Amino acid sequence: MRKLLMATTILAGLTGAAFADGHEVKMGVILGFTGPIESLTPNMAAAAELAMKEASDSGKLLDGKTIVPVRGDSTCTDAAAATTAAEKLVTADNVVAIYGADCSGVTTAIVNSVAVPNGVVSISPSATSPALTTIEDNGFFFRTAPSDARQGQVLADVLKDRGITNVAVTFTNNDYGKGLADSFQAAFEAVGGKVAISAAHEDGKADYSAEVGALAAAGAEHLAVFGYVDQGGKGIIQTSLDTGAFSKFILADGMIGESLIEAIGADLNGTIGTLPGSESQGAATFQDVAKAGGLEKVDGPYMPESYDAAALVILAMQKAGSTDRKAIADNIMAVANAPGEKIMPGQLAKALEMIAAGQDVDYEGASNVTFTEVGEATGSFKELEVKDGKFETISIR
Repeated sequence: MRKLLMATTILAGLTGAAFADGHEVKMGVILGFTGPIESLTPNMAAAAELAMKEASDSGKLLDGKTIVPVRGDSTCTDAAAATTAAEKLVTADNVVAIYGADCSGVTTAIVNSVAVPNGVVSISPSATSPALTTIEDNGFFFRTAPSDARQGQVLADVLKDRGITNVAVTFTNNDYGKGLADSFQAAFEAVGGKVAISAAHEDGKADYSAEVGALAAAGAEHLAVFGYVDQGGKGIIQTSLDTGAFSKFILADGMIGESLIEAIGADLNGTIGTLPGSESQGAATFQDVAKAGGLEKVDGPYMPESYDAAALVILAMQKAGSTDRKAIADNIMAVANAPGEKIMPGQLAKALEMIAAGQDVDYEGASNVTFTEVGEATGSFKELEVKDGKFETISIR
């Protein structure tokens, strides 16, 4: 399996040192603070940094060390810019680990070009491409978001249950969009559905009338949009409404955000979609913790997964008894899964104390963390519907 650490020498001289300055430990925070999901990432970063502050304030991390988040901009879509930002975090800022990246393409680039060569663990809260399951990461990549291989199946089941049998699909032309479109089409056809057309769109265009025209010509009544909430996906929906081509939409995680409703308005009522998440005890507790921590938003997309990603790095650091990069990576699975006492949001001080005393913890967190053997969340999904201008949870799948 890809998590088996390979006997290589690329990490020599890099992973043996503890990159901490006195009592400060730097952790990278790399998300698309600009780009097609920029309305989502401030809340995601705030959730991750909340976990860092919780651990620091406890005074129990490695005999009183504090975590200093250092931010970098992945842009979500520009692999070269993301790689440059990650290289700065690793080499100039000397972070011990990376929370992020976010979008699948830039995450792949960072894992391949920066994280693995430098022996730095990265945990993505939102990169969902099925291709990441088999990436050659030497044990340095994890994700708290489930794969789109599962999201495609869940979305197909949602449509089947609602009696929707024929859809047009448009997807952002990158690893995330194509991976999800392929997963959904295979699953939807397996349950008797028909994809009338599946076509890519490019982000950043001013006019999507040609794309919408081709989608409408295929004859489906529903349009599935697998894109980004602040970019091409939004443009596709607005053009569809303006031209009367479509009025019924199906969305996946990259399209779920309040900014879409603010931009489109009441015409989105009745739209359905899927988003990783649950209504578990951990999810509810996270909202309480976020509110107490002063976060403006407590239930945004990928906020629970973000808190959990940072928390896992923190607990692995304590388990390792060190800020050594490789040691952190080696201990992620030990704190993520059984055996051990289940740990919820807001209980990082308790977990740090238990680990220091030689006890096992099983971090469940805000998103019911359980990792597969390759280090990715099995996960559950919310079935959503826009009602009265708000995304409402219909069921958990």
